[in-house]
Formats: sequence, structure tokens, C-alpha cells
Amino acid sequence: MDRIDAMQAFVAVADLRGFAPAARKLKLSPSAVTRLVAALEQRLGARLLQRTTRSLALTDAGARYLERARRILADVEEAERAAEGERTRPIGRLVVSAPVGFGRLHVSPVMSAYLRRHREVSGELRLEDRIVNLVEDGIDLAVRIGHLADSSLVARQVGEMRRIVVASPAYLKRRGEPKSPEAIAAHDTIQFGASALTAQWRFVADGREISIDVTPRLVTNSADAAIHYAAEGGGLTRVLAYQAADQLKRGRLTIVLGGYEQPALPIHVVYPTSRLLSAKVRTFIDLVVETADWRFE
Repeated sequence: MDRIDAMQAFVAVADLRGFAPAARKLKLSPSAVTRLVAALEQRLGARLLQRTTRSLALTDAGARYLERARRILADVEEAERAAEGERTRPIGRLVVSAPVGFGRLHVSPVMSAYLRRHREVSGELRLEDRIVNLVEDGIDLAVRIGHLADSSLVARQVGEMRRIVVASPAYLKRRGEPKSPEAIAAHDTIQFGASALTAQWRFVADGREISIDVTPRLVTNSADAAIHYAAEGGGLTRVLAYQAADQLKRGRLTIVLGGYEQPALPIHVVYPTSRLLSAKVRTFIDLVVETADWRFE
């Protein structure tokens, strides 16, 4: 027995003073309405309606239950209207997760534009360099850079990201530009992201991947620190393209070994499910596609 269906049947019978008119209203057979009310009475362990061949009346228990059932059905209807509203127009609270640096530079402006456009939405932007569980952490969608592990998440690619090796023009003038990955061994390097004193940088040559061992002069978990030291002439560093974009535009850094780069990493927006996707999530993704230039070519 569906308890909501049974409540609706009972309320209709009580309001219309009969099983036949209730059946017509609910578009059910009279026998189906009778079974629903009987099952409800059995579940409650109380008679709700006093029936005779010519009349129908509420018992005392039925009168008390009718008042509560009406409130419950009204609450259900209100909840359904609210949920329907979330599917048809952006309302409510939108929680977005993104990596710290990329989120600060590129996701935050989209969030700002989104909130200006959709006044009934409040936003929360969570920036953290870890893979979060969207369902457990109450996150509507996340921006992720890199290849995705198999999961139940729905993903839409919205851009791509190169991994590049950069150095300052002054450093390259002083030490020469490396023409192949193997030439890195003769250069000072700056390692971003790994704490080990040795690291591997991966490239593609003649269709095959090659790994080059580097012994960095500086190791840091800060992209800003690695890029600043490289721009000051400290050597070669390998970062994501967006992290060095500003210094490249200003001419303080130059890309080297561009012909040996690995394929670009995809940028995805991921969310838990596409079934009954809320309007607030759908319109945020649409705004990313419409306004954000996340190709970083």
C-alpha cells in the first residue's frame, strides 16, 4: 500500500461523502478506492469510516486523522511544487567545487556572473586541491582538470589544459634553449607538485611517451613560487598552462619543448546525475560553455 495514495483516497471519500464520487475524482475504480481505505484502516488499527447501505460518516478516529492527513497532503503538494520549480527555473543554493588556483582565476568570475544573472540563487564556491565526494559533501557540481576515474558521475568536457615547460628569456639566453627532452639534464629545473628531490617529467616523442629524470634546484608545492623563480631566471619548470598564462603574456616566460608536450588534459564539469537535472546546475554549465575560454591553447 502506498500511504500517500491511501491518504488521498480517504480524504476524497470523506470530502465527497462516498466511494463512487471519490473514485471519479481520483480516476480509479470504486473497488480500488475501497481497497486503499481498507488497507489504511488495517495499517492504523482503527476504523476511520462508519459505513451503512445508505450513508457514510467519519468515526471519531477518522475525524482526527482527516485533519492530519489534509496537512500531510498539503505539505507533500508544496514540496512537489518547490521541486518542480527548481527544475524549471534557477532557485536555491548552488555549491561548486574547483581546484584552488584554477577556481580563483577562472571559476570565480563565472560564479560572479552567474549570481548577477540569476537573482534567486545563492552560491558557495569551495576551492580545494583534492577530489571531493559530491554527494557526501553536498556539492552540486565540480570543475576537474585531468582524466576522470570511473564513477557514477556525469561529466561534460568544457575545455582542455596543456602541461608546458617554461623558462625566462634571460635564462634561455644565458644557458641556451633545450631542443629535446634529453637536453633537460644540462639545465637547472624547478619542480612543482612533488616533494621528492628527484622527479620525472613526461613527454611524447615520435608517438611514444618518454620519461626524463630531473634533479630540481627548487622543489615547491606552490605553482606561484615555481613560476616566480622561473621568471627570475631560476631555470625550467613544468606547470599547467593557466598557471603561467600571465607571465607568458607579459613576456617574462617562454614555452620550450612545445613539440614534445603530452596530449592536453581535459577539463570537465561533473555532477552526480543527469536525471531530473536542476535548473541551477544546468544554467551554470550553460554559462561556462557560453562565456568561459578554457582551451588554453
